[in-house]
Amino acid sequence: MVYAIKEINGNEFLLPNISLGFHIFDTCVHISRAVWETLTCLTGRDHPTLNYQCNRKVSYAATVITLSNRLLYPSFFRTASSDDKQSRALAKLVFYMGWKWVGLLSLNNDYGILGSQILKEELQNMGVCIAYHETFGQGTSLKKIQSIADIIVRSSAKVVIVFSRDPQINQLMELFLKRKDVDRIWLASNGWSTSPLLSITRFSHTMVGTLGFSLHEVDMPGFREFLLGVHPSTSLPQDIFINTFWEIAVGCRWPIASADGGNETVWCTGEEKLKEFSNKKYENNYLDLIFQYRIYNAVYAVAHALHDLIFSCAFRQEATMPGKCVDLSNIKPWQIFQHLKSVYFRNRMGEEIYFDANGNPPTDYDLLNWQLNSDGTISFVKVGRYKILESQENELNINITAIKWITGVQEIPISVCTNSCSSGFRKASLKGQPMCCFGCVPCSEGEISNQIDSNNCHLCSPETWPNENKTMCIPKAVEFLSYWEPLGITLTSTAIFCFFTSTSILCVFVKYKDTAIVKANNRDLTYVLLTSLCLSFLCSLLFIGEPQKFTCLLHQGAFGVIFVLCISCIFAKTLMVVIAFRATKPGNNTRRWLGPTVPALNVSTCTFIQLFISIYWILSCPSLPEKNIKIMTGVIIYQCNECSATLLWWMLGYMAFLACVSFLVAFLARNLPDNFNEAKWITFSMLIFLSVWISFVPAYLSTHGKFMVAVEVFGIISSSAGILGCFFFPKCYIILFRADLNTRENLLGKGHKQKFNPKITQTL
Repeated sequence: MVYAIKEINGNEFLLPNISLGFHIFDTCVHISRAVWETLTCLTGRDHPTLNYQCNRKVSYAATVITLSNRLLYPSFFRTASSDDKQSRALAKLVFYMGWKWVGLLSLNNDYGILGSQILKEELQNMGVCIAYHETFGQGTSLKKIQSIADIIVRSSAKVVIVFSRDPQINQLMELFLKRKDVDRIWLASNGWSTSPLLSITRFSHTMVGTLGFSLHEVDMPGFREFLLGVHPSTSLPQDIFINTFWEIAVGCRWPIASADGGNETVWCTGEEKLKEFSNKKYENNYLDLIFQYRIYNAVYAVAHALHDLIFSCAFRQEATMPGKCVDLSNIKPWQIFQHLKSVYFRNRMGEEIYFDANGNPPTDYDLLNWQLNSDGTISFVKVGRYKILESQENELNINITAIKWITGVQEIPISVCTNSCSSGFRKASLKGQPMCCFGCVPCSEGEISNQIDSNNCHLCSPETWPNENKTMCIPKAVEFLSYWEPLGITLTSTAIFCFFTSTSILCVFVKYKDTAIVKANNRDLTYVLLTSLCLSFLCSLLFIGEPQKFTCLLHQGAFGVIFVLCISCIFAKTLMVVIAFRATKPGNNTRRWLGPTVPALNVSTCTFIQLFISIYWILSCPSLPEKNIKIMTGVIIYQCNECSATLLWWMLGYMAFLACVSFLVAFLARNLPDNFNEAKWITFSMLIFLSVWISFVPAYLSTHGKFMVAVEVFGIISSSAGILGCFFFPKCYIILFRADLNTRENLLGKGHKQKFNPKITQTL
């Protein structure tokens, strides 16, 4: 304070031609004495009363939150941040370090109760859980202190926040000196973050690694030189501190202060040189530079308020008469108060000084780390800073690499109730436990979590699916029956082989069209039947490969029409066999139905009905390509959307109806004379056809994706191949290898005189 006043009095720009004086009230490091001296300061009386008047004083060290209440303390200003600010700073520190599970100890007075309450609220908002909260104080019993120590040891929380002051915390720390299992990280409030009682060798192995916030320390240029210039011979007679200061600084004793010195006592003479004074000893053990800086700012704040009041004349309503500035001999406390509210300046160190609406200065803390020296003592190393100014956002800057932890490793220690849930899992709360104690549950099907300790899993988009670890969404596999996969190659090769086989048979029948067996089996129907079989093998290829708009429109319709054409030809052949043999009976008039008209009409009519169903299907509800994400998990089925299941089953049902009718007619005609009778082969081929498609229905309905398509392709190929093999292979064998059987006589029955009309044979 003396240094600041001397500096102001020497400043020609601040309060020029005006000298400031001072009156010191000592707290004597005693609460009751501090309260008494504060009341004396406020009232200006040696015997103060509680009904005090406002005065022009600023507090340099008071931090209790209650003093920010403008209703109770309307004229209170301070230069040290209030405790709620350090509570928020401690919470931000915990959050910055990633600690989710912490213990909390606090004093059972206003400092600890109010500070810890705000701290808990801030931690809760940041998702940090309090493992325990214990209070202690000056009157706490040893049994209670021991119980708190046991709670700390048993808890899994590796970080303990202690909202306390010296010397109350010392009793607790004494209990940990002999224990080897207490590797806790202590977070200190500014009440003990620079404790001289705990930073000694005795506590070093317990307290090393402690982190604490302390009011920002600033080196004041010229202050050391000012102290070195202090001497008893040059001090004022009213300076009651000079002798004590000299004893501490020099290490001697004044004969007047102690008449009974020992043999080793060094007596002060006043001739000692203060320039030999140990700077480290002076800074760490005797003079608190942190509060010296606050006192310096407090004095300057009052000086700037006085300067604005006296020299600016900006507030003329304060003057007793218009046009006249304030009277220096009669300055009122409320006048100083008005200017302190709006004071703003930068001190010599470049720091902003102002007061907010509650009389609080800018928040500025240093983050200190207790590090072990070679001699076993503790040093307070600045490793970060927490600063809040009106001109910028909240800032917490920490040099993590400069911190030395009690664990002895460089990595930040972990303090959690439950180890982190890895990616692919989500946190699940446990009944009766804080939110920081949780279980890890794998993400559900179709969901991922790509962060550690994720609260929720996120659903993948319809086009994507989780990878194996459920940490990221990857594109779903697009599935369709490809030409290049083994199943597609097999079906395609089989269809092409059967197509060339049926084409070859057609060529054989065309080449030998004039032979008896070809002529006896209605050549036109045979050609149409073989052509439809060729087309049926080819139409199966429309189902294979990547679905296209053209193939989707045609594949089911083409399949239905071609198969009905094939079955209607077989039905016509069967019907003509029955008519032919009935025409041989005497008196039967069915001979008029013989000829090409009936089979042609039969084939046309049956095929037209299926053609009508197919065209109506295409026009009313066309089948188009679609990517179906609902059928199979994790796979996109690229398929043709049949649009109308009803029309599909109408088409298949009609085809099945014709097949059943053909099978029934052929079965009834199977016992007619062998040489003319194709009914037995038609019966066998229709039996295979029906067996294939009866087994097709359950297989088709029980499969999905490309396997559903494969089932239908297999049904087309196998049923067509059954007709081809049963119906035409025996005839091809006779045509190609048994020409002796391919004669009219053989067909009429060699050695038998049957009364058959040759025209009937030609018709068949």
